[in-house]
Amino acid sequence: MQRAIQLARLSEGHTRPNPPVGAVVVKEGRMIGEGRHQRAGGDHAEVAALKACTESAQGATLYVTLEPCCTYGRTPPCTERIIEAGIKRVVVGCEDSFRHHCGAGYRILEQNKIEVLSGLLADQASELAAPFFKHAADGRPYLTLKLGMTMDGCIADRHACSQWITGEQSRAEVQQLRRRADVILVGSKTVCADDPSLLCRLPNADNLMRAVIDSQGVIPASAGILNDSAAARTLIFTSSKVDDSITAAWSCKGARVIRLRAAEDGRLVLADVLRELGAMDLMHVVCEGGGELAGALHAGRLIDEYVLFYAPAILCDALARPGFSSHGETLLKDMPRMKIKDIRLFGDDLRVRMLAENKS
Repeated sequence: MQRAIQLARLSEGHTRPNPPVGAVVVKEGRMIGEGRHQRAGGDHAEVAALKACTESAQGATLYVTLEPCCTYGRTPPCTERIIEAGIKRVVVGCEDSFRHHCGAGYRILEQNKIEVLSGLLADQASELAAPFFKHAADGRPYLTLKLGMTMDGCIADRHACSQWITGEQSRAEVQQLRRRADVILVGSKTVCADDPSLLCRLPNADNLMRAVIDSQGVIPASAGILNDSAAARTLIFTSSKVDDSITAAWSCKGARVIRLRAAEDGRLVLADVLRELGAMDLMHVVCEGGGELAGALHAGRLIDEYVLFYAPAILCDALARPGFSSHGETLLKDMPRMKIKDIRLFGDDLRVRMLAENKS
């Protein structure tokens, strides 16, 4: 199962709107085939693993990270292929919460005299499928917030300088996070201050989208995200009130412009932005700030996972840029609590991963 999870991780960010899934076929203690779902419309992991078998899978055990599908979609049901192959036992990481499956695959396999065991390395398997589950449940993507901060919670100094608060190992881990995402989301101030690429430097990451929220139309046409080879993978969310000449300049660079309604304060409604991203089958959004966007997403209870890198440093400046800008009053009794997923060191930096309230 650990190998199946490793295979599935190779497909993160490439399978939308399907989940990344890995599978391994074992016979008489020997691995005879393995596979992963690589793209929507392609073979599912179970079929890929069975096709890769070096001998007959009759009587073998199939390990798969997610419950096998039992309905027709872009491809036939995996349960049919498993039955045809003569598999005697299926070991699953986690059940598929999608309403058309949700245990139905298990029942079909058991009706055909195939033993089913579920829940092996369930935490890791469920984490892999979390963006798919969220998207399937309400049409919105799974939102991870990533911030690099000082110990006193600053993401930049008073002059908006942020390079570099965290060290090289933390920044390398951020590239891994980008590799697993469908889209990187930032606010317009981040683009104007840092002119970031928001791309992933790792191999096979050319599927990553970029999204910017710019309700005022301040992103210059000279911005890097509009002038590199990935300009066509750039989404700009803006208000219907922004001048047409500005949006036309963005479009001419290859970006896709999405106009949305603005709230009374002139800002875009972030829930609408997420719904639009979900409608594009983007399942996993990683927000990289800045502080105003992070604060608004937090205040709106829109974040599923927090990935916070803390450098062993303290700015101690009231005018420095906070990781979370204030969005109204929050009393201690109303403060949302998180669930810590893990804590790790990356070089000298401390990474804290937390799940939002009521997230599993």
